[in-house]
Amino acid sequence: MMQFIVVTCVALTAFVFVHYTLPATSALFKEYGERTSTITASSLTDMFIFIEEKRVIHMMAGMWAFSFFLTWMFSGKLILAAVISCGTALLPKFTVNFLRRRRQARFLIDLPDALLGISNMMKAGSNLTMALETMVEEAAGPIAQEFGLFLRELRMGVAFEEALDNLYARMPVAELQLVVAGMKISREVGGSLADVLSRLADTIRRRLEMEGKIKSLTAQGKMQGVVMSCLPIFVGYLLYHIEPAAMAHLFTDYTGWGVCAVVIVGEYIGYRFIKKIVTIDV
Repeated sequence: MMQFIVVTCVALTAFVFVHYTLPATSALFKEYGERTSTITASSLTDMFIFIEEKRVIHMMAGMWAFSFFLTWMFSGKLILAAVISCGTALLPKFTVNFLRRRRQARFLIDLPDALLGISNMMKAGSNLTMALETMVEEAAGPIAQEFGLFLRELRMGVAFEEALDNLYARMPVAELQLVVAGMKISREVGGSLADVLSRLADTIRRRLEMEGKIKSLTAQGKMQGVVMSCLPIFVGYLLYHIEPAAMAHLFTDYTGWGVCAVVIVGEYIGYRFIKKIVTIDV
């Protein structure tokens, strides 16, 4: 009788899993993959990096499978491999944010020289459109791409103020906001736009120099945060090789998994605190 009950429960569990849980999980993963690939491809397109959505899906699946089998190969634990491989779901977002920050940094570095070049060409007799076209032709990278798109919007009949707002929406940095506000005010009130751009270029250059000095002074504190965050992991690795029997409980028992979770959360909180302390806004 007991065997019959056990077999019935196992059969019902298998039936529910196959007919309900598995399709729902498959649909959930499919929806997540399509939504993530669409958002990632759209974000990359905004940065002039053109990748098809299918290729993004294939890359995500490849990263998931690679992390799963690599973790399983070295640890031999299916649950740990599944948890770590699920963490790769955050990689597209982190990658897009990293590429966006790097592109914005490149844009800011080139912005003062671009504004100064536009100002000099306007002082020499060119109008704003001709100066922008010359700058776009001679420049490279994000500065040429964004201002080139700004010029194309103007040619298509978009209002000047709206095109400036679109430029700032694509590149939301404080320095560009100053430029957009200065160009709008100069167009509405009047005055020499060349002088305004020249002063803005000098202001942005001085601000970037100040930020560079602050980054140099706080680099040691940031590195200390990285070292202090990596030190417990390094010590745990050494202890695992010195006393493998004792350290194995961290990966085989539920209590050990809880300790690992607490350690990871504590490491993250400590790193964020140190980063918050050494981060100074200009």
